[in-house]
Amino acid sequence: MNADSAFMETALALGRRGWGRVWPNPAVGCVLVRDGHVVGRGWTGEGGRPHAETEALRRAGAHATGATAYVTLEPCSHHGRTPPCAEALVAAGVARVVVAIEDPDSRVRGQGFARLREAGLDVMTGVCAAQARADHAGFLLRVTAARPLVTLKLATTLDGRIATRTGESRWITGAAARAQAHRLRGEHDAIMVGIGTVLVDDPNLTCRLPGLADHSPVRVVVDSRLRLSPRAKTCNGAAPTWVLCTEGAAAHGPEAAALVTRGVEILPLPADHDGRPPLPALLAALAARGLTRLLVEGGGQLAAALLRHGLVDRLVWFQAPKIIGGDGVPAVAALGLDRLADGPLFRRTETVPVGEDVMTFCERDGMV
Repeated sequence: MNADSAFMETALALGRRGWGRVWPNPAVGCVLVRDGHVVGRGWTGEGGRPHAETEALRRAGAHATGATAYVTLEPCSHHGRTPPCAEALVAAGVARVVVAIEDPDSRVRGQGFARLREAGLDVMTGVCAAQARADHAGFLLRVTAARPLVTLKLATTLDGRIATRTGESRWITGAAARAQAHRLRGEHDAIMVGIGTVLVDDPNLTCRLPGLADHSPVRVVVDSRLRLSPRAKTCNGAAPTWVLCTEGAAAHGPEAAALVTRGVEILPLPADHDGRPPLPALLAALAARGLTRLLVEGGGQLAAALLRHGLVDRLVWFQAPKIIGGDGVPAVAALGLDRLADGPLFRRTETVPVGEDVMTFCERDGMV
């Protein structure tokens, strides 16, 4: 690995610190290097400010002059809540800028590179581009496809069951796997479940790892008929809660006013012929609110619907070394497939032992 790649890998690792905390902005990392030594580091701050470049320049101070900046996404070139990062790099006297990928946002899209080159800076692009596209996949999908990155998390037995025939489900996986699941929550902007999961399990859907309790993501409940009780744990105020329902349910649901009183935000959407909000419209509504990384935790009907529509980008599957059998509750409801070739296909990227369980990562080919 050459020096440019090594420093960009560091910038990418810094950027991941912002996962789940910086939406609607991308989680960018930046490293400033002069004479082979790191003189400044930065990553996008909570809520999207400060930008990674601004923070790295602040830390570097006068040492930024003549330095090389390694940035995971094209520096912004437009005036928003903060001045353009491209201008900040120019003003600081940075001599060279190495960037992983272009920002597809129409307000940037090559204009950041152009401003840097106009000012006489040496600009290099494409370093660690594949990893940067993977790390920024949520932001890229929000900008280019009007939806967040969708990661489906499953915790099952070896035969894909999440509960016995009587509904007993605690605990399928062990403590180590559950800790990893909470870490995943902390890396996402929101957790989404169907109303069936809420009615059966009444989950908190918060991140309960030491040091991350204050960073629980938005809780999203897909509830077409607005059956969510204001007494449910998802309405306890521990994290923001959004409910996606049909326009008719929002207008006439008996609990609508009580939910709003509890701080729940109701997001009404037009219904399709089945009386439910279409999934693409549902995800578009979440993207319009700024969400970039969405973790789906259940239940089987919601998982199956997302898979049928090709809207699952990544799978994180925890498997416990247990067998429940065919009368147990499946993690994914019926897909209605007649041919093997029609099944959703994923590429396995990593398998990791977690205590007595196994955690497998998969992703859809051609995701971004």
